Amino acid sequence: MEYSLPAWLGALAGMVVAVVIYVPAIRSLERRLRAQSGPTTLEKRAALEEKLSVMRRCILGAGIAILATLGYWIGHTIGGASPSAPLY
Repeated sequence: MEYSLPAWLGALAGMVVAVVIYVPAIRSLERRLRAQSGPTTLEKRAALEEKLSVMRRCILGAGIAILATLGYWIGHTIGGASPSAPLY
């Protein structure tokens, strides 16, 4: 199995982009969800916080998985890997 440095650097760049995108996206989504919930009881607030926690993890995980894979593929393509080398 052949691993190329450009592919791994592309994956690292994809992960960095995912984290950079994550912060403003989460802030805007949380702001919108909190505004929609309005005044709530302690139980409803705890349920909202639990949903927000799950949402944060899902968005970060999906962003890293998608953008790291895309970065790996771009790095592999641009890095000049041999045409016969498999892409994995």
